Amino acid sequence: MKSFLQKLGIPTPVLMAPMAGEAASAALVAAVSEAGGLGQLGAAYLSPARIRTVVADIRARSDKPFGINLFCPQPWSIDSARVEAYRQRLAPHAQALGLPVPELPAACEEDFEAQLAVVRELQPAVVSFAMGDPGPALVQALRDEGRVVLGTATQVSEALQLQDSGVHAVVAQGCEAGGHRGGFLGRPEGALIGTMALVPQLVDALYVPVIAAGGIADARGMAAARALGATAAAVGTAFLLAEECPLSPAYREALLQARDADSTLTRAFSGREARGLANAFTREMADAPLPDFPIPNALSRPLRQAGAAQGRADYMSLWAGQALPLARTKPAAQLVRELAAGWA
Repeated sequence: MKSFLQKLGIPTPVLMAPMAGEAASAALVAAVSEAGGLGQLGAAYLSPARIRTVVADIRARSDKPFGINLFCPQPWSIDSARVEAYRQRLAPHAQALGLPVPELPAACEEDFEAQLAVVRELQPAVVSFAMGDPGPALVQALRDEGRVVLGTATQVSEALQLQDSGVHAVVAQGCEAGGHRGGFLGRPEGALIGTMALVPQLVDALYVPVIAAGGIADARGMAAARALGATAAAVGTAFLLAEECPLSPAYREALLQARDADSTLTRAFSGREARGLANAFTREMADAPLPDFPIPNALSRPLRQAGAAQGRADYMSLWAGQALPLARTKPAAQLVRELAAGWA
């Protein structure tokens, strides 16, 4: 473990899972890194210019190593009938928020190659990927540039493919994890295997380090990850309640009020399976015909933004993992220390 942590440039086996959207905060990333963990910026939804701005802010706050995460490009196409059907399902929700029915934007996602070019220029310590295999050529190029490269797997076959592509370590994303599923073989989102079952299978199958992710929110979860053979652990949901995480008041209040049974997997907001809190939108859209990801993500964005601005959590994608009830409001540095203590 020590050599891998040395490669990352951090003293503790605590990685902040890269969270996109509201949680993609320079203050939070810097606070985790300053405390001895690895802060990671979820940059999948950020424009290249915004990535540059946020990274400058991170570096103004900390000189410690940090990582940047991107989504591998997804194959998708526009099915006009499904797009229109989804728009019509959005119509009453848009009306309730005082919005017109969203129109399909010219671009539904950021340009991956442009994002990647900026990330390579900015030279973070770590570049991590989800939703796919970046491939041997890109991994080798990043390694040659001095980057530590991480891939995300939800099953052994994905992990072996990532290892063959040359990643330094594999993040084992159990189905307890919040946010979008990061797999890419079989179903578009990969497999739904729990962290307890997934981590030891990957440890047994791989020669590269395994980073446990999903359902880890306190020192007990860290101890369990170590016992399962992980080299480090990635924690996301617990950091959502960190004092440095700039969530909207409605999002934060929903997290504070949530119970264990409120967790759900849904495609309603983005078209791709993701774990968060169930709300009126996820329930009412459960049977909606969905276009390919990322089209629903682009169409539902105005509703999510209006929901946040109006304090209406039923219209927001409240991404969070199953360990949410274990999370507490505290400074990020305190959480890093508590998590690290569980590894001792």
